[in-house]
Amino acid sequence: MSSTELPGVRTTTGPSSQVGAVRVAEGEQLRTAVLPGLELTVRSRPPSGPGPAPALFVHGLGGSSTNWSDLMVHLEDVVDGEAVDLPGFGWSPPPADRDYSVTAMARAVIRHLDAADRGPVHLFGNSLGGAVSTRVAAVRPDLVRTLTLVSPALPELRVQRSAVPTALLAVPGMAALFGRLTRGLTAEERTRGVTDLCYGDPSRVTAEGFRHAVEEMERRMALPYFWEAMTRSSRGIVDAYTLGGQHGLWRQAQRVLAPTLLVYGGRDQLVSYRMARKAGAAFRGSRLLCLPEAGHVAMMEYPEVVANAFRELLHDTDRETEDGRG
Repeated sequence: MSSTELPGVRTTTGPSSQVGAVRVAEGEQLRTAVLPGLELTVRSRPPSGPGPAPALFVHGLGGSSTNWSDLMVHLEDVVDGEAVDLPGFGWSPPPADRDYSVTAMARAVIRHLDAADRGPVHLFGNSLGGAVSTRVAAVRPDLVRTLTLVSPALPELRVQRSAVPTALLAVPGMAALFGRLTRGLTAEERTRGVTDLCYGDPSRVTAEGFRHAVEEMERRMALPYFWEAMTRSSRGIVDAYTLGGQHGLWRQAQRVLAPTLLVYGGRDQLVSYRMARKAGAAFRGSRLLCLPEAGHVAMMEYPEVVANAFRELLHDTDRETEDGRG
C-alpha cells in the first residue's frame, strides 16, 4: 500500500552530482513547477534523440522522483521522461491547503500537466502513485496516452498483515505514538526496515545506494512536516478505499481508456500479488506483468524487465494507431 524513500538497486547513471543538497544523477535535470498554492519539484531526463513522446512518473507514499531514475535511463530513447515529487514528498513542500487526499494528489498531477502542456503523456504510477494515476486517467483521458501501474494501491478487502502498520498511520494520534516508539532507531536502522519491507530481495541494493538512502532518510526525518505528510497521505489512501460509486477507485479503473500495463511482484508485502487478477479484469484490454521475485518497487528492482514490457506496450499501441488510421 505504500513505498518509502528507497535506495537504488544499481548505479546505471554514473557518479552523482549535487544541486544544493539534492542528489541528481548524471543526465538528469531538476526544476520547480510553481502553481497557485502548489510547488512541485520535477526531475527530468531529456530523451537521447528527437521524437519521443512525453512521460510522467508518479511515486508512492513516502517516496520521491528518484524512485524512477533507473527506469527513466532504460527508457530515454523512447520517452521524454519527467518524474514529479508529490506535494510534501521528495523536495516538494507541502500543499498550501494541506490536502493529501488521493483526489488532491491527482489534481496536482493534472494541474502540472495542464500548465506544462505536455499531455497526453505515458503515465507511470507506483503504489499511492498508482492510485493517483488511475484517477487521472479516468477523469482526464485526454492527458493519458498509456498507463503503467506498478503495485498500484487499489482497495483490498483483506489487507496483508505487513501492510497494517502503514494503514495505522491514518489513525489520529498514531503517528505521534510511532514517533515515540521508534525514537531510538537510527536512520540506518529505519532505512534497513524500509528496504526489507519493500524489496523482494534486499541484497540487490548496492552499498552506495543504501548509503544515499540513509542520507535521504536523515534529511526527511528532520523536516517539520514529515509526519504530517505521511499520516495525511495514509489517511488519504484509506479514505479513497472507502469511496463508492463513480468515485471508487475500482469503478474508475473500469473507466480508463488508455492501454494499460500492470506490474505486480510475487514478494510484495504491501500490495497483494493476488490483486493482479482483479486489476487485469478491471482495466479493459490491459496486459499483466508478474515478477515472482520482485517486491513492491519492481521498477527499481527490475528496471530492464519493466522497461521491456513498456516497450512492447508502446510498440503495439503505435501499431494499432497506425492500423486505425489506415
